[in-house]
Amino acid sequence: MSLYDVPLTTLDGRSTTLAEHRGEVLLIVNVASKCGFTPQYEGLQTLYETYREQGLTILGFPCNQFLFQEPGDADQIQSFCSTTYGVTFPLFEKLKVRGRGQHPLYKELVTAKDAAGKAGAVKWNFEKFLVSRDGEVVGRFRTKVTPEDPQLVAAIEAALGVAAAPYPTEETVRTESAL
Repeated sequence: MSLYDVPLTTLDGRSTTLAEHRGEVLLIVNVASKCGFTPQYEGLQTLYETYREQGLTILGFPCNQFLFQEPGDADQIQSFCSTTYGVTFPLFEKLKVRGRGQHPLYKELVTAKDAAGKAGAVKWNFEKFLVSRDGEVVGRFRTKVTPEDPQLVAAIEAALGVAAAPYPTEETVRTESAL
């Protein structure tokens, strides 16, 4: 089965598939509102705003499997994400990313290897899977890899075909303002 064929439901209850995003680079993330890594929402939103015009879409999949850190219903999750972190990227209904009842999307995703060459179960919230424009998983980034991590940003830019543009340093800003 292709990733594009897996049935999904958006947070607002609409049935869909990833085929809706065919041709885009996707960053699929299992998210939670009451986790120590929840502030990664801010970085994910920044990535989305920075690269969406080039074809990046962030897709958030709430999950309550890790210490019950996503206890809310769809309305509570949407409200929290939009008011606390200004999230505008698509969110989906809660699903299971591992174990009994694992969602078919994650059955496919977890076959991808991370930077250490390890595939298998999602270990915690905010694990990230990078999917190319043609639907292939091209990167897997564990929880501690933040959205700002140069390794993740470089992988996104490579998947998008965007020339890397380093963040401006103070020296660069001073030099440019001196012109």
